[in-house]
Amino acid sequence: MPTTINPKLISWATDIDEATIRQAEKTARLPIVAGHVALMPDAHVGIGATVGSVIPTTGAIIPSAVGVDIGCGMIAAELDVTDDQLPDSLEPLLGRIESAIPAGVGQGHDAVSDRADTWLSAHRPATDLAADRVRKAAQQFGTLGSGNHFVELCLDERGRVWVVLHSGSRGIGNLLATMHISRARNLAKQLELRLEDPDLAYFMEGTPEFEAYIGDMLWAQDYARANRDEMMDNAMREVFAFLGFGRETRRINCHHNFTERETHAGHELWITRKGAIKAGLDDLAVIPGSMGTRSYIVRGKANAASFSSCSHGAGRRHSRTQAKKLFTVADLAEQMQGKVWLSHRAGALVDEIPSAYKDIDQVMADQADLVEVLHTLRQVLNYKGT
Repeated sequence: MPTTINPKLISWATDIDEATIRQAEKTARLPIVAGHVALMPDAHVGIGATVGSVIPTTGAIIPSAVGVDIGCGMIAAELDVTDDQLPDSLEPLLGRIESAIPAGVGQGHDAVSDRADTWLSAHRPATDLAADRVRKAAQQFGTLGSGNHFVELCLDERGRVWVVLHSGSRGIGNLLATMHISRARNLAKQLELRLEDPDLAYFMEGTPEFEAYIGDMLWAQDYARANRDEMMDNAMREVFAFLGFGRETRRINCHHNFTERETHAGHELWITRKGAIKAGLDDLAVIPGSMGTRSYIVRGKANAASFSSCSHGAGRRHSRTQAKKLFTVADLAEQMQGKVWLSHRAGALVDEIPSAYKDIDQVMADQADLVEVLHTLRQVLNYKGT
């Protein structure tokens, strides 16, 4: 159940620090916010707007609230395969997935695939992007990225196999977001808006800047969704080739860094979810824990106070810099026991150690009024970009 911090800020988080609350209060005080800002159970400090926040606005959008990975989100596929049908060793499958899905900062395919060309031909950028930018988008179509982006093989409580993947709009989304955030900051300075945080700069509806951002943002969201589908298709190909049998029975694809126009309590608003998932009535979503803990397949309950939203994951307890100071390669290896993972790259993954994240079980308990848990997944294989 939520806690009302003040009339403009409501929180579902039982594990939250003062810095996160103070940051969210700055967003809630913006004149464009309609009603209250909703903090999800995984809320933590972000750039500008708080990660794990849902921000309703009237006639305006905050580019940094959508963030630099526009359309980042989750995709999960259920298979008609059970745990007793898996081979004793999954190490060869990790290698196959690594070859099929490039990962890492700036990584792309050596050649542009036909599917990338087909998608980009059918989805022309909304604004005049330079040709080299579109080329980069084509090369990175079907690639994972780095940080907390991952591909996992999981088992649910029934022993059914799932493939779960986390990624977004790659370099092109970052480039577009950074460009528009800079424009918003410059415009706010020109208009003397006197914002508490320059990264909370916004575009007003009806202006050329707003229309340009909306066009690029919606395009990047579509790119991110298609990118996840492409990677999942490639992962499915490798999994079934490795097993020699099986088929996909269900797929769920959802954003958690995005904005869209929605109607709430009879009012048409822009709802920006920064590190939050849409959880309307019967919406299906994927909520991951850290790389060594559980993940969840959920159904939304359309909670009005949350603007039909839920958390996007466990949420960080320690920043990447802090995690590298607090934990060692040995700590990570201990917490990943029993799983197939890129152990030879452990030094580059210490900042993703499960202990750097909040307790996903507490996060799920905090949002029992936001979602219904359909399946609980445990990872048996993890492939993460480094």
